[in-house]
Amino acid sequence: MFLQSCDDELRGNIKINEGVLFMAGFDKVVNTYEEAMAGLEDGMTVISGGFGICGIPENLIKEIKKMGTEELTIVSNNCGCDGLGLGILLDDRQIKKMVSSYVGENKLFEEQLLSGVLEVELTPQGTLAEKMRAGGAGIPAFYTATGCGTDIAKGKDEREFNGRKYILEESITGDFAIVKAWKADRYGNAIYRHTAQNFNPMAATAGKITVMEVEEIVEPGELDPAQIHTPGIYVDRLIQGTFEKRIEIRTVREG
Repeated sequence: MFLQSCDDELRGNIKINEGVLFMAGFDKVVNTYEEAMAGLEDGMTVISGGFGICGIPENLIKEIKKMGTEELTIVSNNCGCDGLGLGILLDDRQIKKMVSSYVGENKLFEEQLLSGVLEVELTPQGTLAEKMRAGGAGIPAFYTATGCGTDIAKGKDEREFNGRKYILEESITGDFAIVKAWKADRYGNAIYRHTAQNFNPMAATAGKITVMEVEEIVEPGELDPAQIHTPGIYVDRLIQGTFEKRIEIRTVREG
């Protein structure tokens, strides 16, 4: 039954040949960003990890800009800032719709939103994280108290549990998920560093194709299994990059 229901390729690793199920290989490493983002087309939905410009897959975003892919729906906590992160995709209007929880510090975003060029769906931050997690877990929707009694709740199913009202929120999945990790082995088992973990683990589970870029790739067995944040089963493509590590807003105390 399982063999009949499988596609010729499942998440890039499992294939069927003459009725026999076998692994096509655990090694997820690709050598170029062209390979990493191969298959991205106009009109697709891309889920991106990151928070502000912390833990963003900046080189994968640059590759999307280079490809010129348009009419994209981007799901991310925010849209970077002017000239950095997802913000660079606004320059040529590659983003059609943005699903976010925060949209500040980006003048071009504001201009496109107010002019009607960019569709924006604002979602509470915790709800957005849970939408990604639920999508990756195969859960189509969930009830949450967040947003009850506000514009967020308009048009959504509302129920009461134990005397408290909740609204139904649908989960999110994407054609692609792009994430940034600190370290991963060649099989895609990954560790995020400190606050750069943010939305990345949830985003990694919610893409039909998940592409991860990392600061360092090590051999299998070098990472402590107890420290793994994202198991390699969720990762389809892995690439090592270099990163700018820019500070979003530098604030210093006057002497």
